[in-house]
Amino acid sequence: MARIPIPTRGQPLDVSYIYQIVDAINELTQQTSSATYKYTSVETSEGIQNMLMTETKAVAAFVDIYSTQTQVTPGTSKSFSYSFKGEYKYAPIVTATPVIIDGTSAGQDISVIITSTTTNRVDGIVTFNSSGNLAVRVNLLALGVPN
Repeated sequence: MARIPIPTRGQPLDVSYIYQIVDAINELTQQTSSATYKYTSVETSEGIQNMLMTETKAVAAFVDIYSTQTQVTPGTSKSFSYSFKGEYKYAPIVTATPVIIDGTSAGQDISVIITSTTTNRVDGIVTFNSSGNLAVRVNLLALGVPN
Protein backbone atom coordinates (compact mmCIF):
# COMPACT_ATOMS: atom_id res chain seq x y z
CA MET A 1 0.00 0.00 0.00
CA ALA A 2 1.19 3.49 -0.81
CA ARG A 3 2.47 5.69 1.99
CA ILE A 4 1.19 9.25 2.15
CA PRO A 5 3.85 11.82 2.95
CA ILE A 6 3.15 13.69 6.18
CA PRO A 7 2.65 17.40 5.48
CA THR A 8 4.84 19.96 7.16
CA ARG A 9 3.24 22.52 9.51
CA GLY A 10 1.52 25.25 7.58
CA GLN A 11 1.70 23.36 4.28
CA PRO A 12 -1.38 24.10 2.16
CA LEU A 13 -3.39 20.98 1.36
CA ASP A 14 -3.87 20.90 -2.37
CA VAL A 15 -5.99 18.68 -4.58
CA SER A 16 -3.06 16.35 -5.29
CA TYR A 17 -2.47 15.71 -1.59
CA ILE A 18 -6.19 15.12 -0.87
CA TYR A 19 -6.29 12.77 -3.88
CA GLN A 20 -3.45 10.69 -2.34
CA ILE A 21 -5.35 10.45 0.97
CA VAL A 22 -8.61 9.36 -0.67
CA ASP A 23 -6.79 6.88 -2.92
CA ALA A 24 -5.01 5.29 0.08
CA ILE A 25 -8.29 5.03 2.02
CA ASN A 26 -10.00 3.39 -0.97
CA GLU A 27 -7.12 0.90 -1.32
CA LEU A 28 -7.32 0.06 2.39
CA THR A 29 -11.10 -0.37 2.18
CA GLN A 30 -10.70 -2.70 -0.78
CA GLN A 31 -8.18 -4.86 1.09
CA THR A 32 -10.49 -5.27 4.09
CA SER A 33 -13.82 -5.45 2.28
CA SER A 34 -16.63 -7.48 3.77
CA ALA A 35 -17.03 -9.71 0.71
CA THR A 36 -18.37 -13.14 1.65
CA TYR A 37 -15.30 -14.96 0.34
CA LYS A 38 -13.18 -13.16 2.95
CA TYR A 39 -15.21 -14.62 5.82
CA THR A 40 -14.30 -17.77 7.67
CA SER A 41 -16.22 -19.95 10.10
CA VAL A 42 -14.45 -21.17 13.21
CA GLU A 43 -16.24 -23.82 15.23
CA THR A 44 -15.76 -23.26 18.96
CA SER A 45 -17.18 -24.59 22.21
CA GLU A 46 -19.63 -21.66 22.04
CA GLY A 47 -20.79 -22.52 18.51
CA ILE A 48 -19.70 -21.37 15.08
CA GLN A 49 -18.02 -17.96 14.98
CA ASN A 50 -18.27 -16.23 11.58
CA MET A 51 -15.66 -13.52 11.12
CA LEU A 52 -13.39 -11.92 8.60
CA MET A 53 -10.30 -13.98 7.94
CA THR A 54 -8.24 -10.98 9.05
CA GLU A 55 -9.89 -11.22 12.49
CA THR A 56 -8.78 -14.82 13.13
CA LYS A 57 -5.55 -15.85 14.84
CA ALA A 58 -3.23 -18.39 13.23
CA VAL A 59 -0.15 -19.86 14.88
CA ALA A 60 2.33 -22.01 12.97
CA ALA A 61 4.93 -23.73 15.14
CA PHE A 62 6.84 -26.96 15.61
CA VAL A 63 7.92 -29.17 18.47
CA ASP A 64 11.05 -31.30 18.21
CA ILE A 65 10.29 -34.83 19.39
CA TYR A 66 13.86 -36.02 18.82
CA SER A 67 16.24 -33.36 17.46
CA THR A 68 19.05 -35.86 16.89
CA GLN A 69 18.85 -39.45 15.69
CA THR A 70 17.35 -41.66 18.38
CA GLN A 71 16.63 -45.40 18.32
CA VAL A 72 12.89 -46.17 18.47
CA THR A 73 11.06 -49.48 18.63
CA PRO A 74 7.54 -50.41 17.50
CA GLY A 75 4.82 -49.40 19.93
CA THR A 76 6.86 -46.76 21.75
CA SER A 77 5.47 -43.29 22.04
CA LYS A 78 6.51 -39.86 23.22
CA SER A 79 4.25 -37.06 24.37
CA PHE A 80 4.59 -33.41 23.35
CA SER A 81 3.04 -30.07 24.18
CA TYR A 82 3.10 -26.52 22.87
CA SER A 83 1.92 -23.38 24.68
CA PHE A 84 0.06 -20.65 22.75
CA LYS A 85 0.60 -18.05 25.52
CA GLY A 86 -3.11 -17.25 25.91
CA GLU A 87 -3.67 -16.10 22.36
CA TYR A 88 -7.12 -17.66 21.89
CA LYS A 89 -10.57 -16.92 23.31
CA TYR A 90 -11.71 -20.52 22.68
CA ALA A 91 -9.67 -23.66 22.07
CA PRO A 92 -8.40 -23.37 18.47
CA ILE A 93 -8.60 -25.96 15.72
CA VAL A 94 -5.16 -27.57 15.57
CA THR A 95 -3.54 -29.88 13.04
CA ALA A 96 -0.32 -31.78 13.72
CA THR A 97 1.95 -33.26 11.05
CA PRO A 98 5.08 -35.35 11.66
CA VAL A 99 8.22 -34.26 9.82
CA ILE A 100 11.31 -36.44 9.45
CA ILE A 101 14.41 -34.39 10.18
CA ASP A 102 16.82 -37.29 9.71
CA GLY A 103 16.76 -41.04 9.86
CA THR A 104 15.67 -44.36 8.47
CA SER A 105 12.35 -45.51 7.03
CA ALA A 106 11.06 -45.78 10.61
CA GLY A 107 10.19 -42.12 10.22
CA GLN A 108 7.64 -43.04 7.58
CA ASP A 109 5.62 -45.12 10.04
CA ILE A 110 4.63 -42.55 12.68
CA SER A 111 1.23 -41.67 14.13
CA VAL A 112 0.45 -38.30 15.73
CA ILE A 113 -2.59 -37.86 17.94
CA ILE A 114 -3.67 -34.60 19.57
CA THR A 115 -4.88 -35.49 23.05
CA SER A 116 -5.93 -32.06 24.33
CA THR A 117 -6.42 -28.53 23.05
CA THR A 118 -7.11 -25.55 25.29
CA THR A 119 -7.00 -21.78 24.78
CA ASN A 120 -3.30 -21.73 25.62
CA ARG A 121 -1.92 -25.21 24.96
CA VAL A 122 -2.01 -28.29 22.74
CA ASP A 123 -0.88 -31.75 23.89
CA GLY A 124 -0.31 -34.86 21.83
CA ILE A 125 1.41 -38.19 21.46
CA VAL A 126 3.71 -39.44 18.72
CA THR A 127 3.69 -43.24 18.32
CA PHE A 128 6.41 -45.08 16.44
CA ASN A 129 5.25 -48.18 14.54
CA SER A 130 8.63 -49.35 13.19
CA SER A 131 12.11 -49.62 14.61
CA GLY A 132 15.08 -47.55 13.54
CA ASN A 133 17.03 -44.39 14.14
CA LEU A 134 15.34 -41.08 13.49
CA ALA A 135 15.05 -37.43 14.33
CA VAL A 136 11.49 -36.12 14.07
CA ARG A 137 9.44 -33.02 14.81
CA VAL A 138 5.75 -32.22 14.75
CA ASN A 139 4.54 -29.20 12.79
CA LEU A 140 1.52 -27.50 14.36
CA LEU A 141 -1.01 -25.18 12.76
CA ALA A 142 -3.67 -23.61 14.98
CA LEU A 143 -6.54 -21.41 13.79
CA GLY A 144 -9.06 -19.80 16.09
CA VAL A 145 -10.68 -16.73 17.62
CA PRO A 146 -8.13 -14.39 19.21
CA ASN A 147 -8.34 -13.42 22.85
